[in-house]
Amino acid sequence: MAAFGNRHKKRKLKNEINVVPYVDVMLVLLVIFMITSSVMNLGVEVNLPDSDARSVEPTQDPVVVSVSAGGQYSITLGDGADQPVSAEELGARIAAFVQTNPDTPVFVAADGALPYQTVMDTMALLQGAGVTRAALMSEPRAAER
Repeated sequence: MAAFGNRHKKRKLKNEINVVPYVDVMLVLLVIFMITSSVMNLGVEVNLPDSDARSVEPTQDPVVVSVSAGGQYSITLGDGADQPVSAEELGARIAAFVQTNPDTPVFVAADGALPYQTVMDTMALLQGAGVTRAALMSEPRAAER
């Protein structure tokens, strides 16, 4: 009878969940979503409005203030010729021009060897003369020409 006693032992239940089938299902779903997302039309049709806008042409020629490597000023007003001026005369002429033409842009063309402090002094001189729109001119790079 002792031999029969070993047969009636209780079996332990497994507490573990087998996740391999779940991982297989998730990978199949991932592949399906990847295939369907590449097939879907991702574009959106957009109807853009028509425009009759044209580029704005400047109505006035800009004022160009040139500063040479030696620090000498010259001014070009509109279509006029380049005229050498002193710093005091430059401030007075720009102030008079800006009073009659307040929307005219002023460009500063400085020599490349000029210290930047001189360029900043020129910009301060223009600001003191009442210029509200001043910009620095530059030469295009050789690759852009």
